[in-house]
Amino acid sequence: MKKEKNKKQVEKEEKINPSQASSEALKKTIENHEQAAAHHTEAAKHNLDAVKHYQAGDREKAAHSSLLAHGHHAIAGQFLNDDAKHHAQTLKQTNYK
Repeated sequence: MKKEKNKKQVEKEEKINPSQASSEALKKTIENHEQAAAHHTEAAKHNLDAVKHYQAGDREKAAHSSLLAHGHHAIAGQFLNDDAKHHAQTLKQTNYK
């Protein structure tokens, strides 16, 4: 007959080694921030292009550049949201309260 585990044993086993969680979280965080930064950089370039086009009086090209910039900022935001979700999951796994 199998012996049942007490509550403290179960809680202890559910916790993840903080150093393992920290290492994995750090790797994922770095990847997410690198991707977000790359998209923000592209967005900045498109915003500057939009300024040049507006100054030249070409509203169509300016609008196109503005939309490209907006898209890159939105994608960057998704990477940052993924990072926040990853942090929340890590905290949940380590039973952070």
